Amino acid sequence: MPSHRTPEPETRVRDAERTKRCLLDAAFDEFSARGYAGARVGDIASRAGVNKQLITYYFGGKAGLYQALQQQWLDTEAEFADPALPLSEIVTRYLRHALADPRGTRLVMWRGLSDDAPPDTTNPLAESDLAETRRRQERGEIAADLDAASLQLAVMGMVMAPLLLPVQVRDLFGMDARTPEFEQRYGEQLRRILAHLSTPDFQGDQP
Repeated sequence: MPSHRTPEPETRVRDAERTKRCLLDAAFDEFSARGYAGARVGDIASRAGVNKQLITYYFGGKAGLYQALQQQWLDTEAEFADPALPLSEIVTRYLRHALADPRGTRLVMWRGLSDDAPPDTTNPLAESDLAETRRRQERGEIAADLDAASLQLAVMGMVMAPLLLPVQVRDLFGMDARTPEFEQRYGEQLRRILAHLSTPDFQGDQP
């Protein structure tokens, strides 16, 4: 008879982390494709290849899974949105990330189309983000007469527009939004647009 030993604690931890990663990735697929209301925990679990009861066990249910996904995005964002970098570099990094994985933009779209998702407890547009924009204004990287909140919203729109308006991208640029050629051309233009927002005496992108 084969022996059935209880897995070592380290193995159980690795298995739990792997299961949670699989569930988060499957949830990203489902929420971005169907929105919060349309996504079903059974379908998420099926995508992940696990029992749906594990969603409750690890995340407390569908709402907890959605909020964990939002926190995962903030963790990812922190890896490339270094405030010490020039704004143009940060924006083109956001563009590159969005074009490589459009699920985040689709989630934003679904949230805008419906208000049935759970409250956003991660507060991604925190006061600290606006404070960072104001800091850039103080050093001349952004003109002082621009409203920080309006600027953030406009930049977010410029980054997401290619994925939200793919037909218009093809009409205007003659290419698909998710091609290296478009990313290079549009990213360079975003850099130029942002350069025009600086004060005349701004001497470069020094932190």
